[in-house]
Amino acid sequence: MTGPLFYVMGPSGAGKDTVLDAVRSRAECAGVLFARRYITRPASAGGERHMPLHPQEFDAMRHAGQFALHWQSHGLHYGIGIEIDGWLAQGHAVVVNGSRGYLKSALLRYPAMHPVLVTAPESLIAERLAQRGRETEAQIRRRLQHNCLLADCGTGKDCAVIVNDSTVQAAAERFFSLLRPYLR
Repeated sequence: MTGPLFYVMGPSGAGKDTVLDAVRSRAECAGVLFARRYITRPASAGGERHMPLHPQEFDAMRHAGQFALHWQSHGLHYGIGIEIDGWLAQGHAVVVNGSRGYLKSALLRYPAMHPVLVTAPESLIAERLAQRGRETEAQIRRRLQHNCLLADCGTGKDCAVIVNDSTVQAAAERFFSLLRPYLR
């Protein structure tokens, strides 16, 4: 039995990492596994919990086949470790923090996966990006323009949409409801 793969994505500032953090401990207690992302971004940059890598380390891991999924976005490299294949083979439900721009490629490797889009109104996204303080105003404008290009899943595959525009708990509950049928 192969476990389900939940591919969570959304624009920067939609609160995707916050929603994932809010559901993580509850879901992990029920047997759901969350893949850690490897990113060529220092740990000190804030945001999601990730494994920081230098670009050379990332390339070495990629060439060694240690990533099940990998992509580039906003000048950074992202990867999901190959261990998810073992977890899925053992029947675990697995959650990965993905990218809208890489969704079609990810579907080629995992055609049965469940895409989940976390989003929010543009004004709220802009406010959140400004509050986190990682980008300049010009970078925020570019991210918002990029968001318009990737406004939906765009694959023809059913995609669950979570609008994170009220409380984190409400968005986390919506995501947890997607996981509920696969809990152990």
